[in-house]
Amino acid sequence: MSTPGAALDALDVITYGEAMAMFVAAEAGPLAGVGQFTKRIAGADLNVAIGLARLGFKVGWMSRVGNDSFGQYVRDTLTGEGIDQRCVSTDERYPTGFQLKSKNDDGSDPAVEYFRKGSAASHLSLADYAADYVLSARHLHLTGVAPAISASSRELAFHLAREMRAAGKTISFDPNLRPTLWPSRAAMVEGLNALAALADWVLPGIGEGEILTGYTEPRDIAAFYLERGARGVIIKLGAQGAYFRTADDAGMIAGQPVANVVDTVGAGDGFAVGVVSALLEGKSLPQAVARGNRIGALAIQVIGDSEGLPRRAELDALERAEAASPVATPAPSVATAA
Repeated sequence: MSTPGAALDALDVITYGEAMAMFVAAEAGPLAGVGQFTKRIAGADLNVAIGLARLGFKVGWMSRVGNDSFGQYVRDTLTGEGIDQRCVSTDERYPTGFQLKSKNDDGSDPAVEYFRKGSAASHLSLADYAADYVLSARHLHLTGVAPAISASSRELAFHLAREMRAAGKTISFDPNLRPTLWPSRAAMVEGLNALAALADWVLPGIGEGEILTGYTEPRDIAAFYLERGARGVIIKLGAQGAYFRTADDAGMIAGQPVANVVDTVGAGDGFAVGVVSALLEGKSLPQAVARGNRIGALAIQVIGDSEGLPRRAELDALERAEAASPVATPAPSVATAA
């Protein structure tokens, strides 16, 4: 695929995947009984793209959308967030997917129903790869969702990772397990671990790590990926915070307290925004994990997958305030990595 237009401006980050229109219930209770919904945008990789763009990074996103109102809604969202969409194509044959999400008042995970089978994005393939566009970026962020939606999209994910790795660029990978989209659990584990082996920074949740590696302790899950080539592994532990490990360092970063959890979906994407942004700014891994905790905490305090992601001025103000506070983000409890 050739990228239209003249010479490309260099991107900071490139990512790809599927965006969907999302209808969030206006009232609590089973989705079957809800009469009113609010339209928003959804997609794990797009959430990360939005978060990084709000922090001032030049972000490109690759995808396919249908020639329909949902597809135009996705494009309008990209335009509003300042995300480059030159590698987003309109597919005349297949529709843009959508989903329904329940509203929960108790802070628990909402129910989500997907309508994405046969979507335009599920037909992503190597034909969508544009070398000049992708390789203009210095970092690739991948999630486990896009490789799960089809075999052709999975082939594209591996091609992106191998090309970026060969070019000496950095790669982050968030497994984002979607078991129902895979042919089998064994195929999911094999595919995602192979993709993780191509990444510099691997960001599983503790439950995801247990499924993918067979280990239950964060230290062992991290070691599994370090042995396969990762430079750093960060294990998300929910309200407890996160555990990080590299070849010569390890530790825990405490989570950010949240008084009122509104919507848990998108917390992991917010965490990825914090970690990736900080590492691209040259901050240490403990600093990056602390920012991941901070943005993840912001994400769960509002309805919507990306609505709580901060802009640069807001994040800078929070970090200055915490640095000046006597109860600032605690330093990591360091453990020697054996």
